[in-house]
Amino acid sequence: MSDDDAEPAETRRLPTLEKQAGGSPRSAAGATATGAAGDGRTGRFWSSRRVPAALVAAVLLAAAGVLLYDVAAVRAHRPAMAWRRRLAGELATRHLDNTWVLAAAALAAALGLWLIVLAVTPGLRRMLPMRPVAPDVRAGLDRPAAALVLRDRAMEVAGVQSVRMTVGRHKAKARAVSHFRELDEVRADLDAALGAGLDQLGLAHRMRLTVRVRRPKKG
Repeated sequence: MSDDDAEPAETRRLPTLEKQAGGSPRSAAGATATGAAGDGRTGRFWSSRRVPAALVAAVLLAAAGVLLYDVAAVRAHRPAMAWRRRLAGELATRHLDNTWVLAAAALAAALGLWLIVLAVTPGLRRMLPMRPVAPDVRAGLDRPAAALVLRDRAMEVAGVQSVRMTVGRHKAKARAVSHFRELDEVRADLDAALGAGLDQLGLAHRMRLTVRVRRPKKG
């Protein structure tokens, strides 16, 4: 988990509830759940990948339609399209070590690898799975919403002037500015308050907490 994977507390969103019905669980965000709610396993939410699936389907449909039209035209004793004649000529004359052939193969391999990664990874990195609340219901908490709740808890600590709270998939980080009290005392109180706040969020996996406290910049 890197700092780039973390998100600042800027917006508030309610937890996502998901109910399994008929063996095909769905959430309000268009996600599919992994893991059973009643057996103690709490996997991440799976994205339905609507945009990549729609793009791939559109490209394949367009290519298949054009190819089918050209084949039908040839069967009707009409000349083949210029692009197909040129493609056939290029395939017959170019060697496999040609630069354009290698570039096209690399592009096809990269697209295929991208589709495989999308197929085997859950996605929905902003959604944190919560502990099961019922046998057939799973809940997820948006990361910015979790950061906002923790920021509110941190602002209740005496001596804290401002807090920047970021929540990632495995780590929560607080950067606080204290304008009075000893920094060690403020840090200890923040550790206690944010630790209790993380417990009350009801997340499925325990997060690592990092707290940094400094004085306001002079000037």
